[in-house]
Amino acid sequence: MAAKQGYFAGLSRNSFLLAVASLFADISSEMLYPILPVFLTQTLKAGGSILGLVEGLAEAAQNIIQGFSGALSDRLQRRKPVALVGYALAAIGKPLIGFAASWPGALGGRLLDRLGAGSRSAPRDALIAASVDAADRGKAFGLEGFGDNAGAFLGPLLAVALLTLWHFDMRWIFYLAVVPGLLALLMVLMVSERPVATRAKQRLDGAAPRFPEGFRTYLLTTAAFGIGNSTNAFLILQTRQLGAALETTILIYAAYNLIAALVSYPAGLISDRIGRRNVLLLALAIFAAVYLGFGLSGQILVIAILFGLYGIYQGLFRTAGKALASDLAPEPLRATGIGWYSATVGLSTLVASLIAGLLWDHVSHAAVFLYGAAFAVIGGIMLFLLVPARPNS
Repeated sequence: MAAKQGYFAGLSRNSFLLAVASLFADISSEMLYPILPVFLTQTLKAGGSILGLVEGLAEAAQNIIQGFSGALSDRLQRRKPVALVGYALAAIGKPLIGFAASWPGALGGRLLDRLGAGSRSAPRDALIAASVDAADRGKAFGLEGFGDNAGAFLGPLLAVALLTLWHFDMRWIFYLAVVPGLLALLMVLMVSERPVATRAKQRLDGAAPRFPEGFRTYLLTTAAFGIGNSTNAFLILQTRQLGAALETTILIYAAYNLIAALVSYPAGLISDRIGRRNVLLLALAIFAAVYLGFGLSGQILVIAILFGLYGIYQGLFRTAGKALASDLAPEPLRATGIGWYSATVGLSTLVASLIAGLLWDHVSHAAVFLYGAAFAVIGGIMLFLLVPARPNS
């Protein structure tokens, strides 16, 4: 039943359950994410190019699989079972990273983890879209974004506590991450799914030509920005390179996620009122400023402030980006559409991360961030010119 009044008006029980699932899932993921670059480069002795390869492939796998899992859930007219399989795979993949003796082993565990995360995301997002009326869709995605980013705030804090207070070995962070992953699975088990209104005549390849021109244009603008948006691992690595201790770096990263969590729900509410595109334009402007700052500054305090601004970008972009993809995709193909959106993000992230790794190793660290800032400007211009402020829902 949807809430009738107040700040959370229009949201349903499913909206809150899915937000809590994202909270636990991201606690699980973000326990290990800020230590993964250090684990790869120091424990497993991999270089910047390998870091870019591992994280680029992992993020690409996560997002590309969403096109298939979304199409599968549309074909089955069931979102929940597909999402549950994804939550289970993600929980299993994380301990495998900790068992790795070399970077290919870590890549295998990371790919399984991210394939699980990708498998669950598109059907889960379709469940979120179906949990509310179209007029409240931004708030529903904002609430889920709050849970996601709150988990990303708590996960690193838990990792710091395990490392510094209880003196766990770094590998144990990967082993213990299975616990909140299983709690996320439990939350989704409690979701009540209603049937999709119209049967989706959709192949498992999720063929893009079935979508309206406006949706395809939105994918193009997303890709234009995305090929400069490399993995956040380079932001973490740059913070370490400038002299921040591992614990300090993790705390800065946790603060970034806290800010993203606090921004997510208001971002969704605002996007319901002023349009998704306008919120996305603000997000890209902030991204460009942050990456420019990372490229030009060598002060840890400045980097910490920029990470905070980056949290605002994350809260805005994640919420409004998914809500706009949901708006532009027809309801019977909504999971497929969200999956294609995320696949576009994933492919462009892979390209960006591979390029960033080469720039990091062979040009300069600053070049990674100046390159990203340039493509944020290009993506913003395309978004303004090609995507309407208020597409029809």
